[in-house]
Amino acid sequence: MMEIQTALLKWYHTHHRELPWRKTANPYSIWVSEVMLQQTQVKTVVPYYGRFMEAFPTVASLARADLEQVLKLWEGLGYYARARNFHKACQTVTTDLKGIIPRDLKGFKALPGVGDYIAAAVLSIAFNIPLAVVDGNVKRVLARVFTMDDPVNHGPSHKKFQAKADLILDRSCPGAFNQAVMELGALVCSPRNPGCTICPLGQYCRALESDSVDKYPLRNKTKPVPTVHIAAGVVKKGDKLLITLRKPEGLLGGLWEFPGGKVKTGEQASSACVRELAEETGLRVAVTSHLARVKHAYTHFKIEMDIFNCQYISGNVRLNGPVDHRWIFPHEIRQYPFPKANLKFIPLLENPDEIPLKTMSAVT
Repeated sequence: MMEIQTALLKWYHTHHRELPWRKTANPYSIWVSEVMLQQTQVKTVVPYYGRFMEAFPTVASLARADLEQVLKLWEGLGYYARARNFHKACQTVTTDLKGIIPRDLKGFKALPGVGDYIAAAVLSIAFNIPLAVVDGNVKRVLARVFTMDDPVNHGPSHKKFQAKADLILDRSCPGAFNQAVMELGALVCSPRNPGCTICPLGQYCRALESDSVDKYPLRNKTKPVPTVHIAAGVVKKGDKLLITLRKPEGLLGGLWEFPGGKVKTGEQASSACVRELAEETGLRVAVTSHLARVKHAYTHFKIEMDIFNCQYISGNVRLNGPVDHRWIFPHEIRQYPFPKANLKFIPLLENPDEIPLKTMSAVT
């Protein structure tokens, strides 16, 4: 294992990317980056990280912030539970731990949103604690180097990948080693067309030796992702538009949106829009035109959302599901955090004279 450790660290010190969170030993800064990097590509995270750190440079500054401020800076990054849990965790650190981020595994994992990966990454990089990280990149490297026949998307397999990662971890510099394995998976040992000829672990890779790199990692077949048809309405009352606030927990919790819901089997999307608005807000509206269709992918399902321009007719807002509402002018939209799917058609509301897009796609 020592040969693997030496070869990998030597490669990493020469070829690693210069990323902003690698220029600091501040545990909060590292924590921010690792939360953002979960299920999100580095190139996407870099600008968000810069803006977030400028707004909230310390644990205390984030703890003091309103959740809506946090979500607005997170807007478009997806997986919003990460932001909500991180906000709660920093509040706990500030109020209960005197502003000190725990250095021990048990204490750190007790914080909201901190699982095995976040704990291992932050504690090893910030405090040099010998904990091995296991993410998608690490699993791919391990699967190929050791020709592991355990499917990477099978829950019970995780323990085997964790055991192998623990075995090869360089305990003298765990933070650098963890980053090296992840960097190798991101830059060289990629899912398709891996750079085996330049890989520092080529001579130790069993998959390369047996000409079976393309076989690994193994993955169980998954069921097709279902698609849900949604109808949403942009309700106009005079010069203002209606937006509603989702519950703070659950999918897209704490975000504002244009109200709507599922289209029933055999139901016209425009009729569903009128019905859903009546059920969610208590308002009677009339559909005046179709604004856009948005396609959006979540982790376990997809949506096709038809958005309609609606005219307020009568009624007072009585919420059933949402927890708050606002009547806002179009120029005020950008003050509120919205789901990425909504962001796709919002420009049409800000610039109504532009040609509408027939179908727009967004993936989170």
